[in-house]
Amino acid sequence: MVFLACQKDNSNVVVPIEIPLASQHSGEPNLIVTENEEVFFSWIESLNDSVSELRFSVLEKDSWSQPRTIAQGDNWFVNWADFPSLVSFGGDNQNLAAHWLQKSAEGTYDYDVRISQSADGGKTWGGSFMPHTDGVAAEHGFVSLMPWTEKKMFVAWLDGRNTKEEPVTQQEHDHGHGHGAAMTLRAAMFDQSGILSDEVELDEMVCDCCQTAATKTENGILVAYRDRSESEVRDISVVRWDGDTWSEPKAVANDNWWIPGCPVNGPAVDSQKGDVVIAWFTMSGENPLIKISFSDNEGKTFAKPIIVDSSDPIGRVDVIMLEKNLALVSWMDIGDKRTLFKARTVSATGQLGEEKIIAEMDPARASGFPRMVLAHGKLIFAWTEIAESNHVKTVQLPLF
Repeated sequence: MVFLACQKDNSNVVVPIEIPLASQHSGEPNLIVTENEEVFFSWIESLNDSVSELRFSVLEKDSWSQPRTIAQGDNWFVNWADFPSLVSFGGDNQNLAAHWLQKSAEGTYDYDVRISQSADGGKTWGGSFMPHTDGVAAEHGFVSLMPWTEKKMFVAWLDGRNTKEEPVTQQEHDHGHGHGAAMTLRAAMFDQSGILSDEVELDEMVCDCCQTAATKTENGILVAYRDRSESEVRDISVVRWDGDTWSEPKAVANDNWWIPGCPVNGPAVDSQKGDVVIAWFTMSGENPLIKISFSDNEGKTFAKPIIVDSSDPIGRVDVIMLEKNLALVSWMDIGDKRTLFKARTVSATGQLGEEKIIAEMDPARASGFPRMVLAHGKLIFAWTEIAESNHVKTVQLPLF
């Protein structure tokens, strides 16, 4: 069994160790662990009211390295839920790829995914390119970026090119992300030169603004996302790539959450070889729940979902596969008139570890989506702290 280890008082509040970071006006944090267990932390720094900068640092013992700049611009789309990412491919951490969002036209949600790469560990970055080739001024975002081989990256995203078509009905979506045909889920590969290949539509109708998640399994790729039916049921589905072909979309569980708008609450997924775990938020029947489900066959089938929290969660989940049949889930929850960032272990047999309160958070959108990773026996957590000047915050806890 795995336990969180840390100082604590007589409650379930843990006392993590803060990792100092030179940042003042920042948000949209993200964390990754590379193949050799180095931790990379990325975030957006606001230089002024119009210019944004994507930065990153590497964890060196118990502190972050001097931040480096990946890119900056005065025409970016900066959004609390649609945050940038940084990944490494190859074993030496020299080949990096990062993405951010950039406005393409005057429409509120007209923006593109931009990707840049570095071959020297982030010292210099090449010009950016788009993984989508439609050329339509529409929404493109909620990206999952992941290494596939030492020379190829996988990228999945939500694509709004069809939302600019003539509307199929007279009813306009109440979330304001377009009124034509539906949002789609798409994916592609690209190499170290930025050459695209294998672009494909994975699902022709998905929820408009929930995060996607992807993981590399023993023989392929699994992409998780919030699906959408004609009747506005928005449950979690997956598509699988076996190295040859993509599967048809398949529901992880039939929550039957009917909601005529996007809940802005995507799933999280992780894997170890053929074992996969997926966590998500749902409100079927107006009862907010955090759920988790395990698979031992690369996501072909999933076990009956386990309820992680049924008190009053608001979602924003993350998940780590700790070992076979054991995962760590994090989420945000409203408790005692406070909003709490929590984490707990969950086993495939339904055994729930003690809830640990990582931090008290502001429930506002600006607090974003907390992230967590595990490396060298330590858990690293990141979120945006709401203050006079919003800023990203990171802490660590030992795991044994």
